[in-house]
Amino acid sequence: MFNEICIYDVKIEKQAEIEELMKEVAEFYMTQPGVIDVKYIKRTHRQENFNAVKEGKTPIRLTRQIGKVTYMLYLALEDEEAHAKLAKVSLDKFYKRWTRCLLTMPKILLGENIV
Repeated sequence: MFNEICIYDVKIEKQAEIEELMKEVAEFYMTQPGVIDVKYIKRTHRQENFNAVKEGKTPIRLTRQIGKVTYMLYLALEDEEAHAKLAKVSLDKFYKRWTRCLLTMPKILLGENIV
């Protein structure tokens, strides 16, 4: 299996627009050959610190955003070829609408499953 994880910094005033776009993109992705799973995630919590993690404390819910909202994509595909085909068609279809919501280019991580 081949995976893509993206981290997006979104303009605060574009939250509703990008969340609607994410739903549209996810539906589109699931109709494409080789796509196994797609999830968009909004950052809603943070850890207090590492000691809190070691003590088993629950994460802290974010109550405000300063300057940006962070979203993540988890995308699972059959292989690199499926990823390459999906990337091309999705850039052609969604790139302009997507980038006008972002503060910076996304951080994109690609890799294969270990376990």
